[in-house]
Amino acid sequence: MAAGLRSLVAVLMVASPVQVIAVEADIEARVFSEGGLSLPYRILKPDAYVQEKKYPLIVALHGAWGRGTDNKSRAIDAFQFLSTEKVRKDYPAFIITPQCPAKKQWANTPWGKGCYSLKNVKISEPIQTVIAIIASLQKEFSIDPDRIYVTGQSMGGYGTWDIIMRKPDLFAAAIPVCGAGDLSQAKKLEHLPIWCFHGGNDTVVPTAASREMDKAMKAIGNSNWKYTEYPGVGHGSSKHAWKEADLIPWLFKQKRAAQ
Repeated sequence: MAAGLRSLVAVLMVASPVQVIAVEADIEARVFSEGGLSLPYRILKPDAYVQEKKYPLIVALHGAWGRGTDNKSRAIDAFQFLSTEKVRKDYPAFIITPQCPAKKQWANTPWGKGCYSLKNVKISEPIQTVIAIIASLQKEFSIDPDRIYVTGQSMGGYGTWDIIMRKPDLFAAAIPVCGAGDLSQAKKLEHLPIWCFHGGNDTVVPTAASREMDKAMKAIGNSNWKYTEYPGVGHGSSKHAWKEADLIPWLFKQKRAAQ
């Protein structure tokens, strides 16, 4: 990338709901604003991007400690592992890391509670905006609609479950880490490849949430469901998950089921 682009500041993209705030080492800091929705996010583009080729898109949702408006928080384990030089070379893809505002959540439910009901929890504004960002990026870039993936840890694990249960046909695969969802919605996901992770001694988000989802997914016959639990591990299961040698290859081989 040219040096001039790396120092780009406050460039308004014409006829677009996206404002590019800065570009640094191939990562653009942006703010999406449209229809009353607004959210800062960062995007890492594929190396040597060409419009003629279609690329996967990965949405990585941070935990509660990443909230704010500085658009600098990308300290999410998924991003750290997916943005390495080797992974970018082997699996060219777009990666976005939206930033949830302070005092808001990806899913409006107490994360210490575990599983929850979508009937009692309205979709959050941050998740609505993430969905809008995905649609915007599909118009702006050559993104493969059959290879859109989502992952998140802790509060982002809740967000991962929430977004795939509300938009089950949008994604090709999901990796929820130490999160929780709605057991009654499991049937919607019988077609979706999901690899779920949790620490066996998690006292922040109860491990029982993922154990119960494991039972629900097996009960509805999701043959593309995987669950990994780390005995003795607390709330820090995300670092263990992304060190799984098979995880990244597994993710990128997934394609959305025929609509």
